[in-house]
Parts: sequence; C-alpha cells; structure tokens
Amino acid sequence: MTSRRQFIRVSAGTTGVAALAALAACSPSQSGSSGGSSGKKTVTFRLWDEQVAKSYKKSFAEFSKKNKDIDVRINVIPWDTYWTKLPTDLAGGNADDIFWLNSSNFGNYADAGRLVDISKALPGKHQDWQPSVVKQFTRDGALYGVPQLSDSIALFYNKAMVKKAGIDPSNLQWDPSGTNDNFIKAAKKLTIDKSGTAADQPGFKPKEIKQYGFNAAFDLQAIFYNFVGSNGGAWQAKDDTYVYADDPKTVQAIQYVVDLINKYHVAPSAADTNDDGNYSLNQFNRGRMALFESGTYNLKNIADAAKFDWGIAHIPAGPTGRVSVVNGIIAAGNAKSTNADATKKVLDWIGSKESADIIAADGSAFPAVTSAAPSYTKHWKKEGVDTKPFIEAAGGKSIGAPHGPKANNADIKANPILKEMFLGRLSVKEGLTKAQAAANKAIK
Repeated sequence: MTSRRQFIRVSAGTTGVAALAALAACSPSQSGSSGGSSGKKTVTFRLWDEQVAKSYKKSFAEFSKKNKDIDVRINVIPWDTYWTKLPTDLAGGNADDIFWLNSSNFGNYADAGRLVDISKALPGKHQDWQPSVVKQFTRDGALYGVPQLSDSIALFYNKAMVKKAGIDPSNLQWDPSGTNDNFIKAAKKLTIDKSGTAADQPGFKPKEIKQYGFNAAFDLQAIFYNFVGSNGGAWQAKDDTYVYADDPKTVQAIQYVVDLINKYHVAPSAADTNDDGNYSLNQFNRGRMALFESGTYNLKNIADAAKFDWGIAHIPAGPTGRVSVVNGIIAAGNAKSTNADATKKVLDWIGSKESADIIAADGSAFPAVTSAAPSYTKHWKKEGVDTKPFIEAAGGKSIGAPHGPKANNADIKANPILKEMFLGRLSVKEGLTKAQAAANKAIK
C-alpha cells in the first residue's frame, strides 16, 4: 500500500492505495438502496483505502447499534480510478452519500455546490477537530467536510544499517550550498552495490545497487515538498497560481532531490518510482533501503511487513529547519443525497471521539479528531513504536498543502513534465518552468 492521502498522485501517491477491485463491505448488513426490504435506510460511504475501511466497518457497527434504522455501506474505490469515477458519478446522480476528499480536489466540488456545508449542518462541532485540517478544507468561511485523518512526515530507518554505517538518523541536515550538509555523505555511506562497495568509495557501481540510502522520488507529500519547505521555498501563491519555477529556493530544493537520484545515485531511479508508488516502500520493507521518508499512512504498512528492527526519526533539517507538510482528509456529504437526514447522522457520528477512537485504535490512521489522538499513540506504544517524531511534525513548522479548485487539473498537466525532470531528461530549471506554465494554464 502506498500513500493514501496524497494531494496528487505522484506515487500513491501516495498517493494511492493497493489496486483492488471496488469493494462493498457493509456494516452491519448489505441492505442495498435506501428503503430496502429491511425497512432501514442505507447510507453509502466511499473512500480509497482498504485498511482504513476495515476500521470504519467497526465504527459503523457501533453506529448502527445506536441507530437501528440506518445501515452504512462502505465502498472502496482504488485511488487510480477514484478521481475519474467520482465526478462522473456525481454528474450522473450515482455518487455515494458521503465520500473522502483530499485538498487537491475538494475546492472544485465545493464551488459547484456538490458538498454539504458542515458549518451549517453540524454547527458547534468544530472544537474537537484538528485546526489545520479545518483550515485546509474551509472555503469562503464554510467547512465542506468532517475531518477524518491527518498525516505528518517523519523518517523511518533500518537500525542495523545506520548502526553499521555509523549514521545518526536523528541528526541529519541538508543544505544546497553544502555548508551545513551531512545528509549526502550519510546517504552515500548507506548506499551499497552488489560487491559491497558504498557510494562514497572508489569503484562503486550505480547500476548494481543492492541497498539504497534514501527514497528520493517524485513524491510531493513524502519527499520533495518537505525539501521545498525546509529551504524556505514556495509552491503556490495565495491566488492559487504556481510559482515554483520563479522561486530560487524552490529550484534549489528540487535540484537537490533530483541530484540524490541522478547525480549521487543514493535513491532508486525515477524509472522505477515515477509510476510505482509502492517501489521504495517495498525496498525498505525488504531490507534494501536504509532511510525511508514517509507519513503516518505507511506506519502500519511497515509494522506489518518489515522483518527487521526499525525506528522513526525526524526528517532531515534544511536551511530553515524542519518544515514538512501536514495533510488532512475529510469525509464530505453529498449535497444531492436523497438520504439527507440519515447522512447527517452519519457525518455527525464520524466526527465524534467515539468513532475516531475506533478508527485510531488499530494504528492504521492518525485521527483528525484531536481527542482521539491518544488511542493512536497508545496502540503504537504497545507495539514498541515511538510516534513522537510524527506528533512533533504535526505540531511543528509546516508548508501549506496545494490548494485551489482546479489544483487537480494543474497536476494532470504538470506531472508528466515533472516526471521527465526527475528522470533527468529535462533540467530542473527547464522542467519546473514548463510544468509551472502548464499548471497555471490549467487553472485559468
């Protein structure tokens, strides 16, 4: 499974989820459409993450005990088709009553009147919702969804690998000027070819790597956006236009990340990672990568799959310190739902501590309901995992998520160009300039 809550599909991207067939997992029963033979109302809930869907199933089982006249049916749609199916289904009147949205896509639906205004539907419910997520999904003073999940970024590391190389993963710094940089040196020591030669040694063969140092890739949420923020760079202006090619600090940060791949060879080739959001995750889990920068969305994936001792540290500090993206997911109500009253009850439930505690209890997702955070940390503490770097990142300096009602349109046009840049087929300056022009044209 890859990053399930990415702003754009750069890996899974993040953002994506394991490619699985559309699943209808009903809780507690599959009663079909509203007013079925059971006499119950059915509220449908769409999301793109199979793992979190399992937790929701438990939550909705509790909901139905309290609301015996309502069933909730969960529909899991793979990320790769999620954003093509949703607009089609909304236009055709076939969309679910409630559906997950990310920051790149919600503005367009909000402006089109497709979403329930939560500020009016559930007044006074905001106090226990993570402020950054509320802000992220508030448009023109109205909140258009119930905050569900929140992601922050940290650095997973293979304990044996960093110990052997003499690397302290908690004290890594990067600097495009090279003055205060120890990250490239560390990544080289941690990158080893099939003969056992490290990338900082003579005779290293970059085409025969058996152990990568780091997971640099075309991955906005987990990788390059954090480097941009940590260098004091900007991605967008307040008016939603893209400015990354015009900001020297952003250009510096992207050049640094691309060089990790194509100049220093401490990360997998973009040919492997551009269109496979699972590639670096799988390399880390198989013991073939030392440092893996990612979010809370991959914590359970690593805990389940990695068969070695691993830990979590803060991301490398840049010239302006550690600056990472904090991203949220909302559950939005369909404004055209024929089940308005039942849908409102479900929206109210999923914004409660009781529901969020259930979602957080198995450690698969960090809740955006703040009072439920202890359930998440408690789970991982029992597993011997210290989530402090994630918690501190969530409350630390951050770079704002990509925004605007047409952000997804911009991604569609800019991403192929940016991928060519990561492959080394375009220089960083040329790639960013062309991508920025394409993105800004797409949002006009």
